[in-house]
Amino acid sequence: MDTIKIGLIGCGNISAAYLRTAQTFRILEAWACADLDPARAKARAEEFGVPRACSVEELLADPEIQIVVNLTTPQAHAEVSLAAIAAGKHVYSEKPLAVTLADGRRILEAAADKGARVGCAPGTFLGGGLQTCRKLIDEGAIGRPVACTAFMMSHGHEGWHPDPAYYYRPGAGPMFDMGPYYLTALTTLLGPVTQVAGMAGIQIPERTITSQPKYGQKILVETPDHVTGTMAFANGAIGTIITTFATWHSQLPFIEIYGTEATLSVPNPNSLAGPVRICLAGEREWRDVPLTHGHTDSRNMWGIGVADMAHAIAADRPHRAGGAQAYHVLELMHGFLESWQRGCYQRIESTFERPAPLPMHLPEDALDG
Repeated sequence: MDTIKIGLIGCGNISAAYLRTAQTFRILEAWACADLDPARAKARAEEFGVPRACSVEELLADPEIQIVVNLTTPQAHAEVSLAAIAAGKHVYSEKPLAVTLADGRRILEAAADKGARVGCAPGTFLGGGLQTCRKLIDEGAIGRPVACTAFMMSHGHEGWHPDPAYYYRPGAGPMFDMGPYYLTALTTLLGPVTQVAGMAGIQIPERTITSQPKYGQKILVETPDHVTGTMAFANGAIGTIITTFATWHSQLPFIEIYGTEATLSVPNPNSLAGPVRICLAGEREWRDVPLTHGHTDSRNMWGIGVADMAHAIAADRPHRAGGAQAYHVLELMHGFLESWQRGCYQRIESTFERPAPLPMHLPEDALDG
């Protein structure tokens, strides 16, 4: 198998997970690392045996690199992705695709003009947990889906993150930070959304950091830390989502899909594994469903979307963690907040084709048979 060389821009914490992915999948070869801090790029390259630690400009000019993996902060996603596309590279970005819808459109339009691929995290829907759920729904195990719920309940980042202030600024908050996992899972399972409504607020206006090294510093919350939304799916299902940094405890499920014949309990979309559970109509007991697909190791497969893009390039097929779905998710997140601000329903203009399900019985180090 010929390898596809990738270059990482942004060598923060998440870069280690992507580099472990490159060591896991045979088709990927991590070729270069770049960061605004050259020492950080050098350290990451040495840690994972990456041949080059270089500047962003040098990475983009390297003809060996086919996919640029954009791991910068969200505010830099558009600039870096557009530069990669202009350099003739395919690009896979951490979530979200961009901060604004205008930038998201610019990325997709530039890629279309250049014939480049755009991919975007999360790729967790490619893991065994959500692929098992996809198979059950597609085979009619729950009947016709009529509704869904999704809950991301948390008190935020100030108690554990070393630099949590970013998460309370515009472009972040619970919806833009964690919403992509839940909305990507829901739209993969149920398809696109046509209309949303939202309610949001800043429920805890000031936060005190209790993690190191900024213990005791105050954070002024500048974006809603509690966001609720309702969604009308094109297939007729109606969805509810809550993302919050304003709750201490919860017993709510991650995601449930309600069908005419059963209810499906969907695992944490911020992971690749299970458990998957189902409760059939007329029964009271939940059943554990054995996973039908592999690729459940979140530690070593976090960048599975990049691996799928590489396989797609080699096989000349569509990649699954695609830009159109990422833009749709971005429009949903903005739609919830715009609905709240304007006091009206928000029509969703974008759509996408659901990514193809993964085949069963794939080797753990590959995504094509």
